[in-house]
Formats: sequence, structure tokens, C-alpha cells
Amino acid sequence: MEQATGKLYLIPTLLGDNPPLEVLPISVKKVIELVDSYIVENEKSARHFIKRVSPKKSQPKLHLQVLNKYTESIEIMNFLDPCKQGKNMGLLSEAGCPGVADPGAEIVKLAHQNNIKVVPLVGPSSIILAMMSSGMNGQSFAFNGYLPIDKQERKSALKKFERRSQDENQSQIFIETPYRNNKLLEDLCQILHPQTRICVACDLTLPTEYIKTMPAKQWKTTKINFHKRPSIFIVHKD
Repeated sequence: MEQATGKLYLIPTLLGDNPPLEVLPISVKKVIELVDSYIVENEKSARHFIKRVSPKKSQPKLHLQVLNKYTESIEIMNFLDPCKQGKNMGLLSEAGCPGVADPGAEIVKLAHQNNIKVVPLVGPSSIILAMMSSGMNGQSFAFNGYLPIDKQERKSALKKFERRSQDENQSQIFIETPYRNNKLLEDLCQILHPQTRICVACDLTLPTEYIKTMPAKQWKTTKINFHKRPSIFIVHKD
């Protein structure tokens, strides 16, 4: 008789240094207490997170496989072996939800190819939280990741996305390396039409959370420091 496969749980993590159960539902704690095999971006931070959620869980029993930009494709093919052997596994992102702006998407793809049941758990997604609170078009939006670093390419990309937001009534979402946040906002204000709305959602779920939507011309006169603060940027031209 063929052995039943385990499940792959997509386990959301915190967006900052909150007490875990202020942000995450109890279902996350229950799964972590039952699962010992994980695929993670960083072993040290993953162990720290697991310990915070379930302090009594045995750390030596944990089996962690690291998935990041240095992981070879051939290694990934074996990451789900515990599931194939009937054990449940957990996929952890460094922040937020696995598989969304996250390398874990490759593992989820592999799980589907191997008929392994994928179980997404509820938790914070900075993209969705920003979109919810922006006042922009929640019926149609696109996440575009990082903009080009080259000055001219960035300008062209921003103009293209601004046109798309107007032509398709589709809000456009971006992220940036936190130490370049202030420069990105400066570029948005200089390149976009003065009436194009910009939302900056910063430090989501944290005590220092800041969310504001207003036209580019108003952002030009607003002095807020977003340096090294995780932020989501959304633009929409009506």
C-alpha cells in the first residue's frame, strides 16, 4: 500500500518584533508545536521565531533546510522528501507570508507537482495590509516588486506603471530596500504627475506603524523619515 504523503504548511511570520500571538492566530502555534521539519530562509532567525511561538518545543529535534538565493536548484528537488515519507512540513518566510514576494514559491510549486497537499495559514501580508489601508483600487492591483536601480530605467518604469494605473484603473505596488526608501519616495514625487496618489505604508503591525495616502505634490512638502523602515509603496493616477 502506497504511503500517504505529509502536508506542507505555509507558516506566516511576523513583520517586526511583535509578541507573536498579538499578530498570529493560535492555529500557527498549534502547527508549529506539531511540525519538526521546516524549509526556511535563515536557520538562526527561523529557530528564534519557532522558540518565541512555542518556547517548550525541542530545538535539537528540528530539521531545517535553508532556501535562499544561494540554494542550488538540484538541492531543492529533495527538500520535500520528509513529506514524501509521510511527515508534515512547514515553510517559513523571513517576514510575512511564504510564497508571496518570497523564494518559497518554488517549494509550493514543487509540492503541487508531487501531489503534496498545501495548507496556507492565516498571517500578516505587508502587501495586502498596505492595499487594504491605501484607499486605492482593491478590485484591481498589481505587485511589481523592485524598480530598476538605473535612473533612466527607473523613470521609464514609473511612467509606464503610472499610465497603467490610469488606463486600467489598477493600483501599482512596489517595494524597495529599506535604506533606499527615502530616495524612492523622492523619485516618485519628481517623476509622477503632481496629482498621482502615493501611499506609503511603513512598519506595518508595529507600534511605529505609519500609513498615508496623498498626491505626489503633498508628499513633496511632507518630512517623514522612512530610512531602514520596511515600507510598501502604492501609486494610482485617477
